[in-house]
Amino acid sequence: MKVASLLFQNDVFCKEKNDALLDYKTAQLVLGFGSRSLLSNPEAYQKIKATFPNAALALCSTAGEIYGNEVMDDTISMVAMEFSSSPLKTASINIEDYPTSFEAGKALIAHFPQEDLKLVFVLSDGGKVNGSELVKGMNSAKEASVLITGGLAGDGAKFEKTLVGLNQLPQAGAIVAIGFYGSKITVSHGSLGGWESFGLERTVTQSENNILSEIDRKNALDLYKTYLGEYAKELPGSALLFPLSVTLANNSEPVVRTILSIDEEQKTMTFAGDIPVGSKVSFMRANFDKLIDASSNATQHCLKMHGSNPQLALLVSCVGRKLILGNRIDEEIEAVSDFLDASTIVSGFYSYGEISPLKPMANCELHNQTMTVTCISEND
Repeated sequence: MKVASLLFQNDVFCKEKNDALLDYKTAQLVLGFGSRSLLSNPEAYQKIKATFPNAALALCSTAGEIYGNEVMDDTISMVAMEFSSSPLKTASINIEDYPTSFEAGKALIAHFPQEDLKLVFVLSDGGKVNGSELVKGMNSAKEASVLITGGLAGDGAKFEKTLVGLNQLPQAGAIVAIGFYGSKITVSHGSLGGWESFGLERTVTQSENNILSEIDRKNALDLYKTYLGEYAKELPGSALLFPLSVTLANNSEPVVRTILSIDEEQKTMTFAGDIPVGSKVSFMRANFDKLIDASSNATQHCLKMHGSNPQLALLVSCVGRKLILGNRIDEEIEAVSDFLDASTIVSGFYSYGEISPLKPMANCELHNQTMTVTCISEND
């Protein structure tokens, strides 16, 4: 396996790491994570395609790009791969062609024969797709041994439109997946948040999909404002500082859910993932140091599972973490890089939702406010 990383900015490739001397004309797969404005530019797409003429090209918009140990904006961070003997398969669907996100997830995985399939890396529209239902659909269609990771595309802090594309100019509603096959492929994953819970654990008593109405028979928005105190007047922006810990009925480990919007008239809160009735919830708050430590710990979990230094580390972190950490955001990526070998290529993006199992090689879950690490190597 040969891996190289490139950074595209101001209409040119401005940075490159290619210690493996990968010939870009023989690259089989290129992943590109970039700003919506750049990815919607046909000229930029043509320049990238001309550089990698024989590669499957998967692109998604972001809320920030990760290149090496740096966090960038208004760029496209790319990683190119060539495998010596491990097959790849790609698939692309659009949410508009399916009645639900669950059915879209099932259909996406159905494109991939399960024999010898090690990893499906997913890049999904982050606005039109219900990420919780998407992962349920994918889990229902995969074999237990198959790892699924990835993330939901972003659009900076605008939350207007996200773009994803496979071998074409990226578009809204698209969901792309890449399947990695063969006995020589080694994959691993890690995902942690680092948030602190506070207050009592409570029970969701009224909700519909990702819209929360009641907790413990009390209006959820009113209760949330009580916990926020002076931050309540800064909603919905301040909600990024106070996500919700949700323990689903069939899981012992909680997931984190970010608040996307509030409806003062209906007294409801809309989250970036489903909040089912009967779920146990706790309010959470940010601790800068713990957020950064969580990135280190997620990487260590990944490396322990991998068993050796990976050739590639794909990072998917949350837009909420980027907004909260502010000018300390590079520390999160440095906390990952500190545990990786200097030869490991690091790339990724800030997302509207992260996809990864909670436990080693379990079913994938939709996360918010986490750092998710996927490591890939090929044993020659």
